[in-house]
Amino acid sequence: MITCYIGIGSNVQRHRHIEAGCRELATLTDRLRLSSVYECPSVGFDSHAFYNLVAEITTTLSLPVLLEKLRDIERRWGREINAKKFQDRTLDLDLLLYGEQVSSEAPVLPRRDIYHYPFVIQPLYELSPQLLIPGSEQTVQEVWQATPDLDSLTLIPLWFSIRKSVN
Repeated sequence: MITCYIGIGSNVQRHRHIEAGCRELATLTDRLRLSSVYECPSVGFDSHAFYNLVAEITTTLSLPVLLEKLRDIERRWGREINAKKFQDRTLDLDLLLYGEQVSSEAPVLPRRDIYHYPFVIQPLYELSPQLLIPGSEQTVQEVWQATPDLDSLTLIPLWFSIRKSVN
């Protein structure tokens, strides 16, 4: 089994799409843990605030198969195939970590967003603060401690539950 961390985000019908994304991820695994949900301003463009969280799953899926399943979920929930980086999102599922895999080519792993965005590191820290980031000598907690603007996040109470395996 491989432990993966997936960033989940939406700024279009946020409640609907965040819940849908989490329910869809639950179908891919027997073990799903969810961080809290955080609201944050859009980054890189002017638009509605996002809801973001991180899911931890364990899987036997290969990396290419997992990535294809994540893209399929996004498309089912309204993401355009050619969506640009800085635009509104119904559902965004970003693979942050795939076990111990390190890659500097697509998909880049660990995903660089871990080091740049409070809305990625805060929920990842909540789930696994002592996790050593693959290819790095830093733990999630060490990156979190060096991250500015954590106060830009607003905690949002979780409005749904997934009985099968959510912590």
